[in-house]
Amino acid sequence: DIIGSADDELEAAFEIFHVRGGRTRGERGYVVEKVEDATIEELVGGLLLTLAEDATEIPTEILVPAPPGQTVVELLEHQRGGSIDVRVPRRGPKRALAETVTRNAHQRLALHKARRTGDLTARSRALAELQEALGLASAPLRIETIDVSHLAGQDVVGSLVVFEDGLVRPGEKRTFALSAADDTSAIEEIVRRRFRPPTDADEEIQRRRAFAYPPQLLVVDGGRPQVDAAARALRDRGMTDLPVVGLAKRLEEVWRPGDDQPVILPRSSEGLYLLQRMRDEAHRVAIQYQRRKTRRRARGSALDAIPGLGPARVKALLARFGSLARVREASAEEIALVPGVGPKTAEAIVAALGAGTDEMLESAPPEGEA
Repeated sequence: DIIGSADDELEAAFEIFHVRGGRTRGERGYVVEKVEDATIEELVGGLLLTLAEDATEIPTEILVPAPPGQTVVELLEHQRGGSIDVRVPRRGPKRALAETVTRNAHQRLALHKARRTGDLTARSRALAELQEALGLASAPLRIETIDVSHLAGQDVVGSLVVFEDGLVRPGEKRTFALSAADDTSAIEEIVRRRFRPPTDADEEIQRRRAFAYPPQLLVVDGGRPQVDAAARALRDRGMTDLPVVGLAKRLEEVWRPGDDQPVILPRSSEGLYLLQRMRDEAHRVAIQYQRRKTRRRARGSALDAIPGLGPARVKALLARFGSLARVREASAEEIALVPGVGPKTAEAIVAALGAGTDEMLESAPPEGEA
């Protein structure tokens, strides 16, 4: 048997291929809820014992995504009446096949989540659960979620995403380049800027129509320090009636301002699942924005250092060639054709780009990596 897995904070998906005589004879899949802080090793062990109870035969070899522990192996061997090789494949054809099974597990989890998201009944239940658990006057039909991202304390950025009726509003999001040095200060800065009074009401509302009215619930990524910071910023803006909560990733706890203990939603709660999706979407937007900033700085870094090449010429070069890599590939004659760039500057550009490397560009992670 070959087992692949995929999981998030709340659920885990497993895909099982049954291989007999060198051929795949069957396939099964499961999505299970993660109880408290269950590790993938514990989940694999539980799955193996469940499969053994239902199986007419237990194979002599089981490839797993994580070792289940010796006790589980001994129980399987006792039931089979012989030794069993339970291991994580490291190389070769079996590793390749295990990767295929794991991809199937990821697809199963994604499909499960998509079906759950598209279920109107589940979304309505999620909003009702949040209303009850947080003591809200009404179901939070519009929820705004804030996340902060940084690279080792540098390039601190933030994001704000909007969910209405339990679904994300892709066109209604904001990103923030922040001056704050830590998550708590960054959360406070974002809240102040989000709810900043417009200097010209008509102009500001027209420019940011989507944010012309407040949400029924504000969610921040973090625990009590972060939610208290958000509450301070709201008070400074005179918005004491806007509920705010924080979702702490470690145990998926929900914190309210000033509370000594968090609100614990059941692991199977649709409300908790909705909060998790909102936090993940805000994190995705923040990461994408951070990478765009890193790439923009990286593209300009090699050109900015060239004498006689100011911001206008750098912009003209990138507009003409499309990227720093294309500029690097161009000849001095081609570069000299760019308006404002003469032969002498073109030669300096070719020499500089040929001799140096843009380390920041090379080190920038590709789009989509966490």
